[in-house]
Amino acid sequence: MADLSFESFSEEDIPDMTEIMTRSFNCDSMMHLGKNGGPTGYDNGEFLRTWGLDPHSTQYKIVRNNQTIGGVILWINDKTNINTLGLIFLDPNLQDGGLGLEVWNKIESMYPNTVKWCTETPIYSRRNHHFYINKCGFHLIKIKDPKDYENGSYIFEKEMNK
Repeated sequence: MADLSFESFSEEDIPDMTEIMTRSFNCDSMMHLGKNGGPTGYDNGEFLRTWGLDPHSTQYKIVRNNQTIGGVILWINDKTNINTLGLIFLDPNLQDGGLGLEVWNKIESMYPNTVKWCTETPIYSRRNHHFYINKCGFHLIKIKDPKDYENGSYIFEKEMNK
């Protein structure tokens, strides 16, 4: 894709990013649950302020053709090289065309010393399961609260080949 870049975000970026994040999470939740929803604070900026501006996280706004189209929050551990993908979201109008995989591949290339990636996603989000397993090469390692369709989650890992 043309001009895809990752730029660190700040407080000034949160309103625009929250709008994109809200649409992205609502689209996924509506598809699978028939209602809007997401993690606490996803729709008012609280989530991005808490986790994206956390001094221990590494955060990026995803920019294409000079327009913010999504965001990523990572936790990078330089001691163990076991890193965590905390969040990735894209404008829902741009999903299902390979952009998510392009973003993920760029993340992997930015952190070549990673030995393992970890992430978590809701049980209900079958589209995310497909993305992480079939597109990105993650493996399901644990199910948290397997009987709770709305609040349970799948834990994924991806061992990196060196």
